[in-house]
Amino acid sequence: MSKKELLINELEQVPEHLLDEVLDFVHFLKTKSTRERIDTAIASESSLRKDWMRPEEDKAWQDL
Repeated sequence: MSKKELLINELEQVPEHLLDEVLDFVHFLKTKSTRERIDTAIASESSLRKDWMRPEEDKAWQDL
């Protein structure tokens, strides 16, 4: 049985009054994952900036 199927089976047993909380947690996890990717991209920007700001880079990208 896949993890998704196991999770669905567990969700079917969660009392109705807790489903809002479960849904909030799922949204939190999705947001957290997105935020971590954004943070990584921002952190990479400063270390790559020296390469991006070179005249050779401008020339390589000018026709796109």
